[in-house]
Amino acid sequence: MSNSLAIATVTATLSNLLSRINRDVSGATVTTLPLDKASSGNGNRVNVFLYQTIPNAAWRNMNIPSQVKPGEIGQPPLVLNLYYLITAYAQGDDIDSHRLLGRAMSILHDHPVLGSAEIKDSLTNSLDSDLQNQIERVRITPEPMSLEEMSKLWTIFQTQYRISAAYQVSVVLIESTRSVKVPLPVLKRGDDDKGVTTQTDLIPPYPHLASVRAFKQEQSIEQPDEVLVKLQQPSAQLEDFLMLRGHHLDGDRVTVRFSSTRLLQPLPPVAPEPERTDTTLNVQLPNNPDAWPAGFYTVAVEFSNQAGELERTSNELSFSVAPKILGAIAATREGIDPTRVRVTFRLTCSPPVLPEQRASLMLNFRNAALPLSDREIVSKPHPDKTDVLEFEVELEIKEGSPDDYPAGAYSVRPRLRVDGVDSLIVRDYTDKPLEFVNYQELTIS
Repeated sequence: MSNSLAIATVTATLSNLLSRINRDVSGATVTTLPLDKASSGNGNRVNVFLYQTIPNAAWRNMNIPSQVKPGEIGQPPLVLNLYYLITAYAQGDDIDSHRLLGRAMSILHDHPVLGSAEIKDSLTNSLDSDLQNQIERVRITPEPMSLEEMSKLWTIFQTQYRISAAYQVSVVLIESTRSVKVPLPVLKRGDDDKGVTTQTDLIPPYPHLASVRAFKQEQSIEQPDEVLVKLQQPSAQLEDFLMLRGHHLDGDRVTVRFSSTRLLQPLPPVAPEPERTDTTLNVQLPNNPDAWPAGFYTVAVEFSNQAGELERTSNELSFSVAPKILGAIAATREGIDPTRVRVTFRLTCSPPVLPEQRASLMLNFRNAALPLSDREIVSKPHPDKTDVLEFEVELEIKEGSPDDYPAGAYSVRPRLRVDGVDSLIVRDYTDKPLEFVNYQELTIS
């Protein structure tokens, strides 16, 4: 494989090949100048200009057989296609430049592959690139270019167009300078040299969680397991159960670990329910609102040895803990001016909301003209952990006066959203069809 001097070596080899044109045109020379400088010279000559280099996608991620042995990790080489423009210049009329270009194209046609001897003939002490030793031969192929592409190329150099031909030279393999990882060879495969363990299915050989479902204890009594598996309860509440399904979940010392980005300290591990199988285990969320804020959590199953040391752990799955609205919502109002009134809603929730958590309230009214059913009301700032939240909203008075708008009793279905998790508003998620919870009375005084 060649080194970083390979590009210059290809250019020198092409120049050396094309120097044979002086046999037909006496005194003709070969130059390797950019187009703007090549046009200013004198005499009959052919110019070789490298105008583009593009990585070769087919070779990009291949290991080189002679460099990488089985079990070793090699670095992919820099693999390039080179694009050249061959341009003829003559002192006389265009016939002479046509003769020069025709002879140059004939030479390249007769040498579609650069041989090792031809590359060696062009090498100097400053171009020791090892290009002649690379495993892939360097091939020369005509590159068709439209008149538009050719004109754009010449326009870049702001010089007049001369009759030219384009060629692709590929492939150039430049060895990476990063070291190859060469471990010792393998003497035995596994215990007693039994080789690898194979299986005929796609079940992972280690503890793996595939799904997590939330359900209530009474549901597990009334509903069979296959119904709970399809349960679509979006979030769990404290004291609910989680059904964890996966593979290799059995063991004598199994615990379930929960974590949340909202908690500075990890939660204590929870023991699963005694009745469990290799593919299913149930765990109940503790009724500890002070330690379990509403929001998103991850769950994983851990396996310990007899000494209590952690041996294995499963992957993590995410689930959410929903907040609860406790009791009725209180609402008061006050007039701001003759056209606006401020309504303040106050509720008690569980678990308490942390200062950094975002809380909002949605109120779905039944047969109410208040413009609040499609509005998310963000809570007032709560600098401390609290289970009492206040929500303020300003309403424009269209009818009536600040003294009576919008006082009265309303039927609403409220939803509390904490960190993007909504309180549950369906009675039982195993019912078909699903039904909302009942409306509750809201009195604005």
